[in-house]
Amino acid sequence: MSTEILGFPSDATEGSAPTVDAAGSGARDVGRPVLVGCSHGTNNADGQAAIRAILDDVRATRPDLDVREAFVDVQQPEVADVVTQAVAPPAAGERPGGAAVVVPLLLSTGFHVNVDITEAVSPEHEGRGPEHGPATAARALGPDPRLAEILADRLTEAGVRPHDAVVLAAAGSSKAGAARDVEAVAEFLRAHHDGPVTVGFGAMATPTVRDAVAAARETLAASAATGEATTADGEPLGETHAAPSGSDDEPARARVPRVVVAAYLLAPGFFHDRLLETGADLVTAPLAPDARLTAIVLDRYAEGAEALAAQGPA
Repeated sequence: MSTEILGFPSDATEGSAPTVDAAGSGARDVGRPVLVGCSHGTNNADGQAAIRAILDDVRATRPDLDVREAFVDVQQPEVADVVTQAVAPPAAGERPGGAAVVVPLLLSTGFHVNVDITEAVSPEHEGRGPEHGPATAARALGPDPRLAEILADRLTEAGVRPHDAVVLAAAGSSKAGAARDVEAVAEFLRAHHDGPVTVGFGAMATPTVRDAVAAARETLAASAATGEATTADGEPLGETHAAPSGSDDEPARARVPRVVVAAYLLAPGFFHDRLLETGADLVTAPLAPDARLTAIVLDRYAEGAEALAAQGPA
C-alpha cells in the first residue's frame, strides 16, 4: 500500500454554523464550497502527521474555509460520505445544501482520481437528491513545477552532486495518464539538476524503482568507462561537472557519481521504506511538509470553486 496520499481529520460537522478557527483569526464562510482533502489513508503515524501538517497549513492560511477529511482506503470516513454530508441541506424544508470541492491529495492522476473521487462527487451517488448541493473534483496536485522545486530542495538536503544520477520514484498507477504526469515532473526536475534524471515506479507501472536504479548505475558505469559524465539527455557534462582524474584534497569516493532516489511521495510510510531497499546510494525525504504544497492545494481548490460557479444554480 502506497502512502502517496493520506488525510487529516477535521472538526467540521454537517450543518454546523460558521465557526472561528482554532487560532481565532476569522469565521468560516458557509457560502464558500467545503474543501474536502481526500487522501488514500495509512496506518503509518508519521505519514498521517505529515499530511496533517499540509491541511493544518491550509486552515491557517484560509481560516474562512471549512476543511474536511476524506479517504479512499484504509481510514475513515470515506470520500463519498464526506461529500454527501458537505452538500446536504442543513435541515428538512430549509435552503438547499451547500457545495464541495474535493482536492485529491495525490501527486498524479490515477484510479483514485478517475474512479473513486469522480464517483464520489456525482449527483447520482447513492443518498443524494435534488435538495443536495453540487460537488466537483479538482485536479491532482501534480504535475506542477513547484513540486519539482520541492524535489530539488530535498535532493540538496540529501547532498546530491551535479554529476549524480537521479531516479524520480513515484508510487505508480495502472492508468497511463499517471505515468505521463510523473514524466512531466521529471522534465521539470531536469531544469534543476545537471545529471541524468529518470523515472521509476513502486507498483503498477514500469520500470520499477529497483530496475531504474540498476539502469542508472549501468549508465554511470558506461560513462565512467569512457571518461564522461552525462546529462539527462546523454550529453557530456563537461569539465565543470565531470569527475576529476586525481585530487589530493578530495576523497576518491566523493568524485564517483552516485544514484540518488528522489522520493516523489507526500509522506513517509510503506513505500518510502521500500525505497531504502532499491540499491540507491541516497534516498531523499518525502515532500511534506512544505508551504508550496499548501499553495498547490489552495490553487486546486480555487479552480474547483470556479468550475462550480460557472455551472450556475442547479
